[in-house]
Amino acid sequence: MNEQQHDLTMQAIKQQPVSPFSALAPRPKTVEETHLSKQFLTELVSKHLYDAGALTISQLVNRACLSGAIIEEILNYLRQEARLEVLPRLGHGQELFYGLTDLGRVAAHEALNKNGYIGPAPVPVSVYEKVVAAQSVHLVKVKQQQTQEAFKDIVIKDSLLDQLGPALNSGRSIVIYGPPGTGKTYITQRLTRLLTDLCLIPHAISVNESVIQLYDPLVHVSVSPNNDAERSGSLLFQEGYDPRFKLCKRPVVISGGELTLDMLEVQYEPATKIYRAPLQLKANNGMYIIDDMGRQRVAPVALFNRWIVPMEEKRDHLSLGNGHNFEIPFDEILIFSTNINPLELGDAAFLRRIGHKIFFDTLDSEAFSQIWKQVCTEKQIDFDQDILNYLFDHHYQRKHCSLLPCHPRDLLGIAQDKALYLGNPAKLSKELIDWAWESYFVQLEQKEGQPVHNG
Repeated sequence: MNEQQHDLTMQAIKQQPVSPFSALAPRPKTVEETHLSKQFLTELVSKHLYDAGALTISQLVNRACLSGAIIEEILNYLRQEARLEVLPRLGHGQELFYGLTDLGRVAAHEALNKNGYIGPAPVPVSVYEKVVAAQSVHLVKVKQQQTQEAFKDIVIKDSLLDQLGPALNSGRSIVIYGPPGTGKTYITQRLTRLLTDLCLIPHAISVNESVIQLYDPLVHVSVSPNNDAERSGSLLFQEGYDPRFKLCKRPVVISGGELTLDMLEVQYEPATKIYRAPLQLKANNGMYIIDDMGRQRVAPVALFNRWIVPMEEKRDHLSLGNGHNFEIPFDEILIFSTNINPLELGDAAFLRRIGHKIFFDTLDSEAFSQIWKQVCTEKQIDFDQDILNYLFDHHYQRKHCSLLPCHPRDLLGIAQDKALYLGNPAKLSKELIDWAWESYFVQLEQKEGQPVHNG
């Protein structure tokens, strides 16, 4: 989908009177409109009834995220097959409760042995692909003013922002590299401020009716619907977007040294018989940040090779436990952050496939001073220019240490710990700065194998 088609789609979405995403993913009103087989939906409803014991139609609507008409059709089919019975009214409610017969429980148990998923009805991968394309993160174009506004409270060079903005717009992968402590992780994570719009994330997707659970509350930040029809859980489900999706902020997935190749494949849990989506699938329509690249337990070359095809084709190749292979959209801003020279991580062929390589350098004294003042304000510490001059002259210049963005917060935090112990947390002294320096840098230098400074 090109930008013109995207604009027309988004214009149509905004014109919807109830739900702004109803044009993108309309509510299915019939079994056929779900693009799932009747047999599949029958097994899903049976598993819900098996799990709960007895449910009303409205409860099934909310659990399976299907319209009342679809639920009624499935229940009627189950009754015809002698797998469902209407239970005596429970309490004073007006709704009927439905439960499985012995035959129905046997069939539901067999369905659970085949697939343990019990949740909202999944979205077929073919439908998911269309939704991902229509709300592609690469169609979001960042302007210079937006970037400056998002980082107005952060000390960062305009020249660096003018590299980051075009890199996000490029649709290509990004490598951010530089010495430790230069703010790579911090700035990279703050880039998410530029992704301010919303997108639809399915609870689950189906591949040949094998269900992969996709929505993850640890990754996806859902947004409550605004209209009363969606809040009420109306049985009609005639308006608004398909409830098999959740309206969310654009996802941001961050992996560090714990990342392994297995985490980039579909996960299968034998105990529950449930498939779970890999990290990059959860990041679709958003951003995936791989932090500390080169520190993972897997070789960087193997990890880089995993991304070559998705980066070029914008499609990923995954497989299920039964050996079935399938393709899935790869629609995300992929960012590698590393302390290691990129030339040491991958070969030239791979680096050519990465569009932007952005170097984060150490600070000059002016930028360092700005950060120092900001941290003093945040920590309610009295700013003293003489103390800062002392730090520059007595420690940084004498010991030839680089000025890093992480230092002000770390040094002031350690100094304030001691000042609080002494009873005056708002006041700094040269002695406190000396104490903070030794407490901070001795550990770092010993860890890095550098000589300990005593001066």
